[in-house]
Amino acid sequence: MISQADYKELLGQLHPAHLVAVSKLQEINKVETLYAYGQRVFGENRPQAMVERHELLPKDIQWHLIGQLQRNKVKHIAHFVEMIHSVDSWKLLQEIQKQAAKHERVIDFLFQIKIAQEESKSGYLMDELLADMKSYEFESLPNVRCRGLMGMASFSPDAELVRKEFATLRQSLIRLKEETHLGESPSCDQLSMGMSGDYGLAISEGSTMVRIGSGIFGSRSYG
Repeated sequence: MISQADYKELLGQLHPAHLVAVSKLQEINKVETLYAYGQRVFGENRPQAMVERHELLPKDIQWHLIGQLQRNKVKHIAHFVEMIHSVDSWKLLQEIQKQAAKHERVIDFLFQIKIAQEESKSGYLMDELLADMKSYEFESLPNVRCRGLMGMASFSPDAELVRKEFATLRQSLIRLKEETHLGESPSCDQLSMGMSGDYGLAISEGSTMVRIGSGIFGSRSYG
């Protein structure tokens, strides 16, 4: 577990990007320690785990759902989730709209774009996203707000490959704003990219949010 001094040093290294502390599979006392340091934005991969932690931990924590989200799970987090990073289909976005409206909330989200060649990585292909943006009426979804894009680079020692993939995501956000009405939205300016092993490259390519777990908490407990 990172010390408070090292946490503050890390924040300085990340600037101007913001930290999403990934608490996935971490012991609750470690999350409480980081909260005591001043961290308020935490990310979880699984909706049920996020619900459980939301119930146990202080209510001023901003919870980000960063893993794949099934449509039937949206209802469990819609009343409190701060941001959903992993919108990879229009049907999912419509379900988030439906559940957000029930709670009279506006939920921030990011479109997840597939930038890695690995089959295990998911997300919209950029051309598919642009086609959906043109086929559906985004204005009919008043309870969701697009804040930008999220992507995961290849798990590779090839730094140049990883850098190129992050650059692709940055260029995709430019394209999204140029080719859709989101160019009129000043709040659509976020790039969620970079994790414990590659956040330096991500920040150099324009990341505004990095998702760091083991680099803060140490190894995860898979038991």
